[in-house]
Amino acid sequence: MSDSPAARLQALFEGHRLTPTQRRIAHCMVRGAAEVPFLSSVELADLAGVSQPSVTRFAVALGFDGYPALRRHLREVAPAERAAAVQEDSYNEYQQAVLGEIENLRQLAEMLADPAPVEEAGRLLAASTPLPVLGLRAASSQARGFAYFAAKVHPDVRLLDEGGSMMEDRIDAALYEGATALLCFALPRHPREVVDTLERARKAGLTVVTVADSAFAPVARHSDLLIPAPVGTGLAFDTACAPMLLGRVLLEAMADALPDAQARLEAFDTRAASRGLFVE
Repeated sequence: MSDSPAARLQALFEGHRLTPTQRRIAHCMVRGAAEVPFLSSVELADLAGVSQPSVTRFAVALGFDGYPALRRHLREVAPAERAAAVQEDSYNEYQQAVLGEIENLRQLAEMLADPAPVEEAGRLLAASTPLPVLGLRAASSQARGFAYFAAKVHPDVRLLDEGGSMMEDRIDAALYEGATALLCFALPRHPREVVDTLERARKAGLTVVTVADSAFAPVARHSDLLIPAPVGTGLAFDTACAPMLLGRVLLEAMADALPDAQARLEAFDTRAASRGLFVE
């Protein structure tokens, strides 16, 4: 199991029935796992956009006497991360953003030490024809990138990167034509339409595989299999290197589960060469 700050927080939250507000606090703590042990309850409340009493009730729900006890526990299990954070103060904000993404990728690598969830996702996606791939707003580029490459090995990929009144029609059409699973990329800020779409998709019978920034993201309760990949928050706009890489890993797992994936790739390369499609 990963021993990263985020992983330790995930383990702390597992097995507890949390309210939506408490899930919001948990989500915020996972995203800022290295800094959270050194925040006051007021600072954490401001960061999560909740009230200070909500933070206290959250700590009690986890089995602590109050937030100070929770913070002491977190400090006891994360002394090294504080030292690293102090050292990073010598870097400028752009360097810190890059270092933050390196840490996110390290967490992803540790999570992938257990390949079972990704392999299961690959089998689910390979078995669905057509395969809807959903990603709106901040997640649209992740969905588009996955769909572009997936179409080279999968017989029918349906990109859903624009919201609106036709979204439900497109989901219904995919179901009618045999879809069994849907892949969703969900990144902050999470559009309400994505949550609503996943809820309808599951009720209609689709198995939802989700790549999200946290296991406590709002889409979690509407996903059958959620694989988290943290985003960077050091710049004005979030950075998503880990979700992008996880998308490529899922592509690999899906291709491994498709018996004719290699033949499709070779056929594409032959056609591309005959058309002079790429400059070598």
